[in-house]
Amino acid sequence: MFESLSDRLSDVFGRLTKRGALTDSDVVEALREVRLALLDADVALPVVKDFVAAVKDKAVGQDVLRSVTPGQMVVKLVHDHLIAVLGGDADPEIDLNAPAPVALMMVGLQGSGKTTTTAKLAQRLTRRDRKKVLMASLDTRRPAAQEQLKVLGEQAGVATLPIIAGQQPVAIAARALQAARLGGYDVVLLDSAGRLHVDEALMAEIDAVKRVAGPHETILVADSLTGQDAVTVARQFHERIGLTAIALTRIDGDGRGGAALSMRAVTGVPIKLMGTGEQLDKLESFHADRIASRILGMGDIVSLVERAAETIEADDAERMAKKLAKGKFDLEDLAQQLKQMRKMGGLEGLMAMLPGVAKAKDQMAKANLNDKAIKRQEAIISSMTPLERGNPQIIHAKRKLRIAGGSGTSVQEVNKLLKQHQQMADMMKRMAKLGKKGMMRGGFPFGGPGGPGGGFGGPGNPFG
Repeated sequence: MFESLSDRLSDVFGRLTKRGALTDSDVVEALREVRLALLDADVALPVVKDFVAAVKDKAVGQDVLRSVTPGQMVVKLVHDHLIAVLGGDADPEIDLNAPAPVALMMVGLQGSGKTTTTAKLAQRLTRRDRKKVLMASLDTRRPAAQEQLKVLGEQAGVATLPIIAGQQPVAIAARALQAARLGGYDVVLLDSAGRLHVDEALMAEIDAVKRVAGPHETILVADSLTGQDAVTVARQFHERIGLTAIALTRIDGDGRGGAALSMRAVTGVPIKLMGTGEQLDKLESFHADRIASRILGMGDIVSLVERAAETIEADDAERMAKKLAKGKFDLEDLAQQLKQMRKMGGLEGLMAMLPGVAKAKDQMAKANLNDKAIKRQEAIISSMTPLERGNPQIIHAKRKLRIAGGSGTSVQEVNKLLKQHQQMADMMKRMAKLGKKGMMRGGFPFGGPGGPGGGFGGPGNPFG
């Protein structure tokens, strides 16, 4: 998300911050490039004009020019205004502060990912917030729509309202609320019908359901890949039925991000959720300050820590910590770390959250450092026997040939993995001897930029 915009802005501000002093013309020129970058990212023209004008009013003046780091001051002004455009300090969490069962209605066009997002939200509320959730499909028009939600509910471990053939949306909504009250549910998610485009019949149906269900939140699910069309849809829905929140889908495929930057400014409705992948656990809260930092290449450590807390099993972490404390690190441990990295969003997803790493993209590309490399490493380790994973020193030539053939890789790649693992294992032994202070100095097993791994692709990094 925002890759192209982030790259453009990084170039602009990179040049700006290298200069010791700035003139008004330097700032104006930089803001002109910011304007072009925003337009290229498909941000609505009125939003771009207001954005640049607001930043220019503060940036062109003596306060900035006389500051110790004028370039950094301009970056801060842009960062602060990005936060304001994206939603300021609005609470990104879905509001459940109402008597149970709390009704949440999902609305949107057909194909926007509404049903999948409903299941994602239900799983998130169940697992993270420990809520008892009931889902109900009100889509009686699209073939197998109700069956789709039922299947997704089974995958997510969330209850769905039994299907009664021929029952209409308003009646289904009333039955869902009644079932939720009788069953002691905390939340009812109503997945409304969609259309290929906004029409009066759709709005009338949703309006009728809303009057019966009285949802505490009405959440528009919009496809970020449709750009300004998504903004138009949001405006139409908000004007007709009143929205309280927006969930943007396919964020992972949207390199420009214009919809996210325009939607809040145009509609005034907060973006609260974003879908970052197809799997049911790929749903995140939309924090304006964190997104602004990602756009400007400042990273998002808070989200990274939260993602780690959600995906890392406590028992696994404790078991790994005990082994590392003894200086032990075998290929089974490496496989566990590769799997964990993939669960946390893959290498590219993690890199986007680390400050300053965007500048290392070219180096990563040259070293073939990507998510495919993770999968090849996992395939190699999976092709080993348990004995080999625990005792890499027994892997001789014939075993390497077998492992390479089983994993669809080459002997050279197997050798590379074994060499890198040995470097990591040696580092673990050294840190174990130094104790906790050594662990702090040593950093993480993967070795980050400037750490014992010597940066990306150096010793201590399993990929390069």
